[in-house]
Amino acid sequence: MNDNPKPTKNGFKFPEHSIKTKITDVRPNELVTRGYNQEDLITNLSFAEMVFLILMERLPDERESKIFNHILVSFCDHGVTPPSTQSARLIASSGANINNAVAGGLLSFGKNHAGAIEKAMGLFQKSISSLNLDETDDEDKNKKIARKAIEIVEEYESRSERIPGYGHRYHNKDPRAVRLLDLGILESSIGPHTKLALVIESILSERKGICLNVDGANAGLLSDLGFDSSLGLGIFMIGRLPGLVAHAHEEMEEEEKFRRFCDLENIVYEGFKNKNIDD
Repeated sequence: MNDNPKPTKNGFKFPEHSIKTKITDVRPNELVTRGYNQEDLITNLSFAEMVFLILMERLPDERESKIFNHILVSFCDHGVTPPSTQSARLIASSGANINNAVAGGLLSFGKNHAGAIEKAMGLFQKSISSLNLDETDDEDKNKKIARKAIEIVEEYESRSERIPGYGHRYHNKDPRAVRLLDLGILESSIGPHTKLALVIESILSERKGICLNVDGANAGLLSDLGFDSSLGLGIFMIGRLPGLVAHAHEEMEEEEKFRRFCDLENIVYEGFKNKNIDD
């Protein structure tokens, strides 16, 4: 393969092969993703299985397929309460196209909204990795995990910080998290990361009445499936996208145009008054 720079018509030079990918090979009349012909994938895979394949570079087994599907469904929507949904609807009310409205919703994700899952995955993965559980029997594994959970809770309490993945502004006990963990047990998908999440929950629940939320539950389950923490927000986005599309479309079809956060009488001006340009 010749990677020497090759001049183009406008004088700029680019390598002959400037983009390399292991995801999809595109040829005339043929598409191959992660080594599988897309015609076979279309015929045999669910959407969740296709997402798993494209992110993990392998097909999920039956257990993994089921729990990953449950995870994606759990992210789909949380009503009009999140900033991302409100942003999408506000943009849609301006007369923008649906792609602009949905993009605005996706751009609203940040450390205070949708950022917890990545942080929780990072915490669980770093903590479990530090325990070196591979050569430990089950009883000792559980003891190590329990000690690590106590250590994490005390560390965050000493800094007066919230542990990511716990507590919710609307739910005392997030119903999505409860159901996900039940399904995780049914599908034998509770590994060391989810065990750590559950032990932390038991401590926080006893001390403060705080429980796992959907991000914390999914952070444990996704970590046990082998997903790196850097994919956490991306997976959340894949799950939430249908909800954003639905809300943007509903806003366009059923609500008044040019929606506002508040009316003029609700705005309090606190800036300078009566200044003179000559002062």
